[in-house]
Amino acid sequence: MKLRILIAAATGAMALAGCSGSSNPLVETPVERPEVKPGKNVIFFLGDGMGITTMTAARIYKVGEEGDLTIDTLPESGFVTTYSNDAQVTDSAPSMAAYMTGVKANNEVIAMSANTSARDAGGKSYVNGADSTCPAGNGTPADTLLEIMKAKGYSTGVVTTTRITHATPAATYSHICHRDGENNIAAQLTPKGAGFNSKLSDGVDVIFGGGRRHFLPKADADSKRSDSRDLVAEFKAAGYTYASNFAEFDKIGAATPKVVGLFHKDHMTYDLDRDAAKEPSLAQMTGKSIDLLNSKKTGFFLMVEGGRIDHALHATNARRALQETVAFDDAIKVALDKMQQVDPGLKNTLVVVTADHDHSILLNGYAKRTGKTTSSEPGVLGLVKNVATGQPERDINNNPYTVIGFGNGPNHLATRGALSDMQVADKDYMQESVIPTEAGGETHGGTNVFIGAQGLGAENIRGVLDNTEVFGLVKKAVGL
Repeated sequence: MKLRILIAAATGAMALAGCSGSSNPLVETPVERPEVKPGKNVIFFLGDGMGITTMTAARIYKVGEEGDLTIDTLPESGFVTTYSNDAQVTDSAPSMAAYMTGVKANNEVIAMSANTSARDAGGKSYVNGADSTCPAGNGTPADTLLEIMKAKGYSTGVVTTTRITHATPAATYSHICHRDGENNIAAQLTPKGAGFNSKLSDGVDVIFGGGRRHFLPKADADSKRSDSRDLVAEFKAAGYTYASNFAEFDKIGAATPKVVGLFHKDHMTYDLDRDAAKEPSLAQMTGKSIDLLNSKKTGFFLMVEGGRIDHALHATNARRALQETVAFDDAIKVALDKMQQVDPGLKNTLVVVTADHDHSILLNGYAKRTGKTTSSEPGVLGLVKNVATGQPERDINNNPYTVIGFGNGPNHLATRGALSDMQVADKDYMQESVIPTEAGGETHGGTNVFIGAQGLGAENIRGVLDNTEVFGLVKKAVGL
C-alpha cells in the first residue's frame, strides 16, 4: 500500500477559505512510504507423546478432575491424525516433520521427501554411530516452517528438554534420512561450519536444550562425536553467546543477538529430578526465548518441545510423565502471558499446541474420583478405588490394580501380587503392562492427538486434521 499525502496549493487553500474565482484544485501528490507491517509471530508447542490419556491424567494429577490446565483453555481445538508414510504408528521424526513441512514421510526420516528411505534394502539404518551415511539421491530436503520464515526475515528459536539434535527439534532445522545421525544434525545447526544448512542464513537465533555431547570434540569425555570439531567453539566464533548452566542462562540479556544454551551432555533432567540451580525449566527457557525474539522486532517463529514426556512414557513411569506434561503446560502459560503483554489479543501471534503421537497408556476401571495428587494422596497415580466403598477394586485373582496402565512395557507381571498406594505412587514406579517389552521399550500409539490454538488464524485450526494440513494452516495465518 502506498501512503498518499494531500498537499494544498496556496490558491486552493485560499479557495477553501472562501476566496472565489480560483480554478486551482487541491493537488494530490503521491509520496512513497514503505509499508510497515506488524511482525507476525508463531509459537508452536509440541508435547512429545502427549496423547489424550496423558493429558487427562496430567490434569487430574495437577488440579483434579474438575480443574483446568492452560492447554484446556485454548479457544480453538481439534484432533490430528498421525500415521506416517509407511507406518500406522509413527515415530517422532516424520510426525514432527509433517507439521513443519507438510510432507508425509517415512518413519525415522527428518524433513525429507516422501520417497526418502531411512534404511537400505536389507533393513540396515543409514547411520554409523551418530554419523549419517545417507546415500546420494535418497530423497530431497523439504523446506520447514522455520526455514521459510527465516528466509522472510523473521527471527527463529528452538527450545526443547531433549537433546537439541533429537528428532523433534531437528525436524525444524535439518534434513537427514535417519534421525540417529545426530552429529550431522548438529553440524547442520552450526553456522559457517562444514555441513551447515545454508537455508538457516545467519543461523537460528535462539537455541536452548540438551545434547552437548554432539557438539564437543571426540577428545572430550562427554563427546559422542567421531571427529575433532568443537561446535561450541564454532558457535562462539559465529557470534553466539553460549550458556551451559542456569547461572550462565540467567545472565543472558534480552538484547543478546544470538544465543545457544546446551544444559546437559544428554537429554535435560526430568522436571521431577531437576536441580533448579543447574538447569532452567522449560517455562524459563520459553520465557527467555520470547524476550530475546521479541527484542528483535521482526516477528518470529519459536518451537517449544516438552520432549521428555515421551521418554517417561516409554519407561511406563507415569509420575515423571505427568510432571513433564505439567511442566510443558507451565511453559504454555508463560508464553500466553508474555505475548498478551506485547500483542494484546494475540492479533499478530498464533500459538499452536499439539502432540506428535500417542502412547499405549490407559486409565483403568471404574475408579472413584481421586482429586489432585499431593504428598499424602496419590490421586490418579494410585489404585482403583470402588466408588461406593472407597476400597481397592480387585482383579480376578483378588489383587488390587492401578488407575494408570499400559498396553505394553517392561513391568509385565506373570503373577500379580498385592499393591499399595504408597508403592505405586513412588516416582520410580513403572506401571504395569499387558505385553512385556525390554526396559524403556513401551511403544507409541496410533490414535489421534489433540491440537489447540489461540490468536492469529486460530479459528482455522479445528475439526479432524491430518498432521500435514497444519503446516498450511500456519503458513496461511502468517501470510506466507
